[in-house]
Amino acid sequence: MDVRIGIQNSPRELGFEAAQTAAEVEQAVTAALSGQSPSLRLSDEKGTVYVIPAAALAYVEIGSEESRRVGFVA
Repeated sequence: MDVRIGIQNSPRELGFEAAQTAAEVEQAVTAALSGQSPSLRLSDEKGTVYVIPAAALAYVEIGSEESRRVGFVA
């Protein structure tokens, strides 16, 4: 699952392959933005944990859960 996060006052975005499903990522983002959680906490497939303060979130883009195909398809 590809996730891209924009952070306020930062020219770059944070992009990684999340270990959670799209529904879990959306639920975590909603909890952070509604004030139920002071930060957004997600992890990638390699085990790295990302913690972003909810007040610093500019946007969160949740990609598709499809795996990318490699090579030629007949």
